[in-house]
Amino acid sequence: MRGHFITFEGGEGAGKSTQIKRLAKRLEKLGHKVLVTREPGGSPGAEAVRHVVLSGAAKAFGTDMEAVLFAAARSDNVENIIKPALEKGIIVLCDRFMDSSRVYQGVSGGVDLDFILSMEKAVTEGARPDLTLIFDLAPELGLKRAADVWAEDGPDRFESEDLAMQRKRRRGFLDIARSEPDRCVVIDASKSLEEVNAMVDATIDAFLSHLEIADVS
Repeated sequence: MRGHFITFEGGEGAGKSTQIKRLAKRLEKLGHKVLVTREPGGSPGAEAVRHVVLSGAAKAFGTDMEAVLFAAARSDNVENIIKPALEKGIIVLCDRFMDSSRVYQGVSGGVDLDFILSMEKAVTEGARPDLTLIFDLAPELGLKRAADVWAEDGPDRFESEDLAMQRKRRRGFLDIARSEPDRCVVIDASKSLEEVNAMVDATIDAFLSHLEIADVS
């Protein structure tokens, strides 16, 4: 039986990483096999690309090149980590995936959407998300939260960009949610941690319950 692929998306400081770690532990306690990965990264090759992109080393070459690098990292992660796990019936939780490319390189980076979608199709064949949680948060609050956890090196390539850019990305994610309601669920990340936990759990429980009903029928 194929596993389930769940992606977490949203702007800076929205709490995706915190929620993925918590959800993985919860699902494991319920008896599910879970694998957590991230973008860019997840596999050794993709982690190498992550350093290049987030350090800003590729910025001088333009957003088209960044989009290609993200696609290369995604391909490596899909082929070596995500697809093998799904084929074993594992639930895969991924911190960012194709929607981040649509938003960061497309909406705010100006890369042609058809170009992004063509690369997306090429590298995600057989590994499309079954469910995407989009964590929505005002950029002003998101950047403040992100600043609280920055390492000594400070913000990365994308965290360092201005509020106007962050607002554009927020609109981009919400547009995706509106255009693909069967896949995407918006989580109000401005709520308390306990409330966000409850929203995430309710969304995942409903998703898994629906699959169980479908399997029985």
